[in-house]
Amino acid sequence: MPPSLQVGPYTVIALADGAGPFFSPRSEAFPDATDEQWAEADRFDPGALDAEGRWQLQFRAFAIRSDQGVTLVDAGIGPADSPAASWAPVPGALPASLTAAGIEPSEVDTVVLTHLHTDHVGWAVVGGEQARPFFPNAAYLLQQTELEAIEEVNPQLRSSVIDPLRKTDQLRLLDGDTPLRSGERVVATPGHTPGHQSVLVASGHALVAVTGDLLVHAIQLLHPELAYIHEMDPEQAKASRERILDNRSVRDLHLATPHLTEPFMASASPAAASTYCWVPSPG
Repeated sequence: MPPSLQVGPYTVIALADGAGPFFSPRSEAFPDATDEQWAEADRFDPGALDAEGRWQLQFRAFAIRSDQGVTLVDAGIGPADSPAASWAPVPGALPASLTAAGIEPSEVDTVVLTHLHTDHVGWAVVGGEQARPFFPNAAYLLQQTELEAIEEVNPQLRSSVIDPLRKTDQLRLLDGDTPLRSGERVVATPGHTPGHQSVLVASGHALVAVTGDLLVHAIQLLHPELAYIHEMDPEQAKASRERILDNRSVRDLHLATPHLTEPFMASASPAAASTYCWVPSPG
């Protein structure tokens, strides 16, 4: 069973799709980070630095399972011919991870695409010229703002992802924060891209934030003010990051991240990012 986190009736499952070095030095990705901040981040997440000193990136999606259904957050790097093939370690392992979690693609009824970057939509549509949604019974949720910005964000995804989903009438466009089920909701977290969104899973005083690329390295968890060079609006991204990390409405905040070494982390004090620690996963 893949790593998972239980929050009330919801099981949040981390689904590995791949791992590999980032395509540029991390010092270029975070040009304002200091040596002291890098040292702090390396102590917090040593697995993000490989033996050659490169930023080692995880690629994962998350499933949220309850008796209400199965939500998938993001769709990974995809098969060998996916849009991410030019830079990510394809083929991805998401189908095997789903099988290990006991989830058939046909069981997934909702797919939330946090944004239109190739490493988050890889398994959304497969088949090349015979394109078909990999999750045949799912509604695919995307912010209207993200679609409107597709020419700026990633124009190639119009023909490879958006058009096939429209053809099967599986694309659903959202306008900001949107409830999904009784304890699940989409929240707009723009900045990384104009229509970036995250998913919150709440039960009692506990909250899990499935973050997408709200933060991509531990250095942004420890120092939310640090901009990532591939954020389209760094100030907006910072505001979105701080809004989620400084959530004072819950007692126990957990993060589920696609790119950090471990999938889950928790804080007893959501107002202070420096208190986060890894959460051992029973899976």
